[in-house]
Amino acid sequence: MQISTTPSTSQVDDARLAEILANPGFGVHMTDHMFTVEWTPDEGWHKARITPYGPLAMDPATAVLHYAQETFEGMKAYRRDDGSVWTFRPEENAKRMQRSSHRLAFPELPVDDFVAAVDELVKVDQRWVPESEGEKSLYIRPMMIATEAFLGVRPAQHVTFMVIASPAGAYFKGGIKPVTLWLTTEYTRAGRGGMGAAKTGGNYASSLVAQQEAIAQGCDQVVFLDAQELTYVEELGGMNLYFVYDDGRIVTPETGTILEGITRSSIIELLGKFGHQVEERRFSIDEWRDGVTSGAITEIFACGTAAVVTPVGSLKWDGGEAPAPASDELTMKVRQALVDIQYGRADDAFGWMHRVV
Repeated sequence: MQISTTPSTSQVDDARLAEILANPGFGVHMTDHMFTVEWTPDEGWHKARITPYGPLAMDPATAVLHYAQETFEGMKAYRRDDGSVWTFRPEENAKRMQRSSHRLAFPELPVDDFVAAVDELVKVDQRWVPESEGEKSLYIRPMMIATEAFLGVRPAQHVTFMVIASPAGAYFKGGIKPVTLWLTTEYTRAGRGGMGAAKTGGNYASSLVAQQEAIAQGCDQVVFLDAQELTYVEELGGMNLYFVYDDGRIVTPETGTILEGITRSSIIELLGKFGHQVEERRFSIDEWRDGVTSGAITEIFACGTAAVVTPVGSLKWDGGEAPAPASDELTMKVRQALVDIQYGRADDAFGWMHRVV
């Protein structure tokens, strides 16, 4: 893929950038440039370009606005102490976007082109990658949208893939602490054959009302059960779950109707290296409640790109509460090991890191 670059003539100046990187927040400040490439049946992927960051001009009939044909990814670039910049398993993000694209009836962007697009944007905007202190990073958002102006219900014949980026601070501003969870029995994310395994905005939109419910109940996040029986734990609003038993076993809900998290799969490999057997299977809410009450479940943690790994505290539902697990020892060990690999403080025995600059 040949990528043209048009440098911005109104880049954020060094003094303002220093202020932003000192306290970037999350998803608030965008870098100076963005990547775009388009697709049509006749031309395939074409017009790959990096241009100054700016608004999109859209016809009111643009398909994505009406039928939500869109997918996206979330990933990060990390600056190491020597100044180099690396991404974490970008080819896995590319493969997941291909799976999401298949489910949303999109053309599939080749893995090499996906990685090249991310690399080039990070190179052009490398000054936006913060120093590693406080687990700062550059959050990267690849996305694909249906950009044909057409009101018929069919796959779009004009598709646009873009990459934007935003510096991100630590997920836990006041230090890592267990998240409290609310169990929703009214709302579900997706059923068998649905879009639960695709990273598409509709899945996140469907979680928002349940997340509001969780916050109203004094909780940090919401837990979703399966849509068919309302019995089996699936995932949180934006994170996967792990349950640690007192005999060393670890269980994580099986995929199929939940997102195949890249952090999730990395942790499975990491736990194997630590000598733990990981079971991917259906996991009932009763097994959760009984396990923490009896002490058989000693730790629970959640994982995702933004938080990396976070310990889970108590679980609440209408009329009851399960206590927080007794420990977070393995949780914090896994978290530290993963973060150390990402920032180059530990040996990357898995070959996960990809150097950009």
